[in-house]
Amino acid sequence: MSVHTPSESLVHQKSRAPSIADFEDAAASLEGVIRETPLDVSDFLSELVGAPVYLKLENLQRTGSFKIRGATHRLSRLTEEERARGVVAASAGNHAQGVALAAKTLGIPATIFMPLGVPVPKLLATRGYGADVVLEGATVETPLRLAAEFAERTGAIFIHPFDHPDVIAGQGTLGLELIDAIPDLDTVVLGIGGGGLIAGVAAAVKARAAAAGRTVRVIGVQAENAAAYPSSLREGMPLTVETRPTIADGIAVARPGDLPFEIIRELVDEVVTVTEDDIARALLVLLERAKQVVEPAGAVGVAAILAGKIQANGPTVTVLSGGNIDPLLLQRVVAHGLSASGRYMTLQIPLPDRPGQLARVSELLSQAGANVIEVLHTRHGQGLQISEVILQLSVETRGQEHRAHVIDVLEQAGFTARVASD
Repeated sequence: MSVHTPSESLVHQKSRAPSIADFEDAAASLEGVIRETPLDVSDFLSELVGAPVYLKLENLQRTGSFKIRGATHRLSRLTEEERARGVVAASAGNHAQGVALAAKTLGIPATIFMPLGVPVPKLLATRGYGADVVLEGATVETPLRLAAEFAERTGAIFIHPFDHPDVIAGQGTLGLELIDAIPDLDTVVLGIGGGGLIAGVAAAVKARAAAAGRTVRVIGVQAENAAAYPSSLREGMPLTVETRPTIADGIAVARPGDLPFEIIRELVDEVVTVTEDDIARALLVLLERAKQVVEPAGAVGVAAILAGKIQANGPTVTVLSGGNIDPLLLQRVVAHGLSASGRYMTLQIPLPDRPGQLARVSELLSQAGANVIEVLHTRHGQGLQISEVILQLSVETRGQEHRAHVIDVLEQAGFTARVASD
């Protein structure tokens, strides 16, 4: 999905994008609260793209994500009377932590509604920052409704995660850091949920680049299973889409924000989507090559690069927008990423129930250079004959070609090897 980008001066006349002055004011409000996170060059990704690729390590930001930027700026602009009423938010994780810490820093009472299934580390962190946390509902829709009702009932100020100009201005301070650190910046790649981050970053980098007589491309990335922007951009208005489960839950938003959509439609050059396998591979690459722990939503930019969906002609930055991943999810995602990369598979092999069969399969796997991790040998299974057993093996392989070779070796020896689903 490509979007025409008009000149920066026209953009700011026609749209409600924050100005450079707005971003600089936001940056001033964040002094002493946020960290200016590092930029780390990735040799591995640079070779793939054919241009320098930098990782903006916002996963190392306070609260573990960029959300602290928008939350702090939004709360800093409340009046004394509004601060006394307190704030309320709804979130499954990163926005909750950002609002909680911002409220603690500014001395504002905060109530956060979160779904019952929220990852434990995010729940504990939000409570640790001093917010009153209410758990209710299976998905974030219920907390959103309850937060709105709470605001109506108590007068607390509802802090939207992305659809507010102060939030967008706060998130856009990340863009100022990028353009200041890399004056010849060519391309920025970052994930899109509701759109607050990319709207702010696009407005900031394009305005700053235009002042220097340059242009910067901004490319958004969505999870294929929760991609509201491609269809919305085609139709020219925010649409609600049916989402499917995705490991990138941090950007699983069914409808674009109204204000972010306006800005994205005018300033973002392209929006691409990535699969669940793409995201899992990206997390694995970041762990192994960059030594960075990143949540799935924060890795979609890297996923797009690995999937060959990003073309760059000069210095490129992809934002690792968050690092708040549940360790149990990380374990599952790493296993899935290994499988998607052809480095791990589980085989199910029916065998005649007689001595020597397990030893023969083990010998063949050894000859093929596959490392056996786990073995399950059972006579109990659906469809098995009395004289049959099922051998289930989890093995390490060296990539897709080696994986295919291992299966071929077994089948050439007369065994039927079926790869079990992840």
